[in-house]
Amino acid sequence: MKVVVISGSPRKNANTQIIMKYVYEYTKTKNQDVKLINLSDGEVECYRGPEEEYNQATKDAAKDIMEADVWLIGSPIYNSFFSAALKNLFEYVSYKETAGKVAGMAILAAGNIGFIDVQTLLTQLLSYFRVITNPKAVFLTTESISENNISDEGQARLKEMVDETLKIAEKLEN
Repeated sequence: MKVVVISGSPRKNANTQIIMKYVYEYTKTKNQDVKLINLSDGEVECYRGPEEEYNQATKDAAKDIMEADVWLIGSPIYNSFFSAALKNLFEYVSYKETAGKVAGMAILAAGNIGFIDVQTLLTQLLSYFRVITNPKAVFLTTESISENNISDEGQARLKEMVDETLKIAEKLEN
């Protein structure tokens, strides 16, 4: 099973990056074919249309997403929405190649507001791509991250999301 982990924050020192790198490392212990797309690397170009030429990192990110069976997506909440960088990434993805994939998500915010709104928006986006979404998202606040470390509770919830999402994918494979 191929898995792609997506860190949806464009910020260089993003807390989303911390949690999704944790998800990536944990997922590697479960599945050897795991790739990380980290939007804070700044390598994915801004979408300019289907006839344009894009750099190799952008092409590879789109290819990795379309080839993966499971997507593990992390997004910060910016102005009651998921990140524009994450939305931009999905401009490269063809809905014709994504039906039946499975996704789990982790959403990070400064406070305890807006989680359900962003979960709904991400789920709607994934529905367009005909992706089956794990209904149990992980909601974390920035308080759960200190000095680049995730709280024990946050780690447990992220592991549970990964395990449950992989289990859903395995059931659908059979």
